[in-house]
Amino acid sequence: MNKKILSYLVIALFLAACATVPITGRQQVSIIPASQMQSMSFSNYSQFLKEHKVVRTGAQAALVKRVGQRIQKAVEAYFKQHKMSGHLKGYQWEFNLVDDPTVNAWCMPGGKVVVYSGILPVTKNEAGLAVVLGHEIAHAVAGHGGERMSQGMLVQLGGMALDKALQEKPEQTKNLFMSAFGMGAQLGVMLPFSRLHESEADHMGLIFMSMAGYDPHTAVDFWKRMAAMKNGSAPPEFLSTHPSDQTRIKQIEKLLPEAMKYYKK
Repeated sequence: MNKKILSYLVIALFLAACATVPITGRQQVSIIPASQMQSMSFSNYSQFLKEHKVVRTGAQAALVKRVGQRIQKAVEAYFKQHKMSGHLKGYQWEFNLVDDPTVNAWCMPGGKVVVYSGILPVTKNEAGLAVVLGHEIAHAVAGHGGERMSQGMLVQLGGMALDKALQEKPEQTKNLFMSAFGMGAQLGVMLPFSRLHESEADHMGLIFMSMAGYDPHTAVDFWKRMAAMKNGSAPPEFLSTHPSDQTRIKQIEKLLPEAMKYYKK
């Protein structure tokens, strides 16, 4: 195959794989079908729950489910209003609290959410937890994990189809999946997404929490508490995949007027 034909095929692949991120309107490339991402998500999520101590009862477990379900309804309402409900096809929402001191939380494709007990002292209250869940669920519905995994497969596996990669390079493919979603990361709520993805999740998360009835101003206080936990140990922004705390807070403050338009007390 000559280089010209190969170039046309690459361009065609990227055009076919283009999608639009809700709310922000950014164009993204993902070569992995949502159904396949969800299948991997459900399998890995079930395995994760078997290997960790899930808190099934009590006030904290009820809090996680209550806030999660309110954010879920807000997300579904937003997508319905914008005639994008198909974007959530195959979602099987689930919210679980895990007894673990790590300051962390994440959401996998298909609405599979885990909150670590270690983050609850930082969220402090229901609205603080809404900041976290709005942000993490935004990563999932924006397809950030699939986008990252697609990038990894293009670089490491030459754009190999997911089902073929699972057959021929299962361990490498699983590692790509795990890293794409930050499972087991020790960086708290700030999973290893790019600065663009983090800012996008902040933006979308503010809209979702506002629609769920939580004051988006709470996000500023939450990220200030997160910043205080670092005791000045965060690397310079140009060395990090995340916005600096100062930059993130300023960006959130600029987005508050837009988020307040969605706020329903």
